[in-house]
Amino acid sequence: MSPRDILRRLFDAAIAAADPALCVPPHLPADDGGRLIVIGAGKASAVMARAVEEHWSGPLDGLVVTRYGHGVPCERIEIVEAAHPVPDAAGEAAAARILGRISGLTASDRVLALISGGGSALLAAPAAGITLAEKRGLTTALLRSGASIGEMNCVRKHLSAIKGGRLAAAAWPASVLTLAISDVPGDDPAVIASGPTVGDPTTAVDALKVLDFYGIAIPAALRARLASGELETPKPGDPRLANSAFRLIASPRRMLEAAAAEASRLGIAPLILGDAIEGEAREVGKALAGMALSCGRHGFPAKKPCVLLSGGETTVTLKGEGGRGGRNTEFLLGLALALDGAPGIHALAADTDGIDGSADNAGAFVTPETLRRARELGLDIRGFMAANDARGFFSALGDLLVTGPTRTNVNDFRAILIGLE
Repeated sequence: MSPRDILRRLFDAAIAAADPALCVPPHLPADDGGRLIVIGAGKASAVMARAVEEHWSGPLDGLVVTRYGHGVPCERIEIVEAAHPVPDAAGEAAAARILGRISGLTASDRVLALISGGGSALLAAPAAGITLAEKRGLTTALLRSGASIGEMNCVRKHLSAIKGGRLAAAAWPASVLTLAISDVPGDDPAVIASGPTVGDPTTAVDALKVLDFYGIAIPAALRARLASGELETPKPGDPRLANSAFRLIASPRRMLEAAAAEASRLGIAPLILGDAIEGEAREVGKALAGMALSCGRHGFPAKKPCVLLSGGETTVTLKGEGGRGGRNTEFLLGLALALDGAPGIHALAADTDGIDGSADNAGAFVTPETLRRARELGLDIRGFMAANDARGFFSALGDLLVTGPTRTNVNDFRAILIGLE
């Protein structure tokens, strides 16, 4: 089996561990024949909804919103598609309809919320007095700034009519059970899809601090509303959240453990570096290259053949114009430069949703021949890095990983294989 085939096998094992068809059914509420209202948002929400349909015999209806191209046919739950990562009118309309479905419920009603990564953009319900255009502009600025997902979602929650616990508050006094697939470092329920069903520990002042730190300008009127607390979110302990429960059904850690188990079956020693690695993508690539080189030269921190596995969510501070990147392929640019063609080291980095950033590839591969082949084709890797055009670089080499939508999302998957030619 070639190094590339091994890396792909590990990636497939990671994806399988987060398959909603397997993760959802064990966590469903007791099916007593009563009505269940299903709502949700995220890149995995459509497949999660289908899993509910296949395992619920009682009355069932609802609406979930997923990214364009990530929908699947359902019979009783309506599936709507919208834009990600920058919200659009379809997402705004879907969010309004979801709020409409859960308004006016009673204590005898049951709501099942299916939440996964991508839900922040897909639940595009601006707070009163904020336009979709303003939210789109701020989202774009945050994406370009290099802000972490936690920082981005802090801002998003305070500009929303549905995030930061507001969805569960709107359903009060109905009971709300959230089944969540985490795509965020640390698996914080308040950060996954901006925590629409859980209390928000951050404040509107925190949101202002994020905007100011990254130099993102906002209208004076909006600044005043944030500073005054007018746009504050429901907090932990809010009585409107008393009937809301949360269950994490898939996570980055579990997908890395599945990949590690597959590596062991193949006779390769796995070393999980962490499931919550953050930082500038290219710099993380350089750091992990140092660890890989140490394994290859000194057998430390793992003896070859071995594979270094990691997850989390790196960031890219956009400086180039017109480039098509993605944090995983940008990570690989930094990795390839630092490895400098070191023998016996191959790598794969990919987004588990099948879309690296906004491109059509999941990620890409690096081999000991990457830099040599690039030079032969006249490709300047540093130029591609300066333009934030990692996709263009790996596309020219024929080394992109294209999977199409996986319809799940447990964040980034990185595997560095050492000691196999």
